[in-house]
Amino acid sequence: MGVLDGVASRLAAGAEAGFRPTGSSMVPLIRSRQRVLVVPVDPARLTPGDIVLARVAGTVYLHLVSAVDHARRRVQISNNRGHVNGWTGHARVFGICVSVDGVPRPGAAEKARRATAPDAGA
Repeated sequence: MGVLDGVASRLAAGAEAGFRPTGSSMVPLIRSRQRVLVVPVDPARLTPGDIVLARVAGTVYLHLVSAVDHARRRVQISNNRGHVNGWTGHARVFGICVSVDGVPRPGAAEKARRATAPDAGA
């Protein structure tokens, strides 16, 4: 299991995750080893340009949403260099990047998955 698989597991459990991804596929949005903060996301609120942690064809990426298909509950994932990784279902989108090196990503926090309130009748 890779580092991003572990991050995906934490996000799926409802926790946020800060880490320093490596690579150049997201330059200049994210440079190698910059600290990112990723929080669980409501995939139905995603729009092109959002940076998400998602599993596509078995691999977990911190990449861009390049297209959305709300009717089929899926998003297209691409890097920032024009390579399309593919389409993935909402269930495989684990989180959204809300900040890079402490600088907030505009509009990202509003797309975070909200914790559900306990049932008042329980």
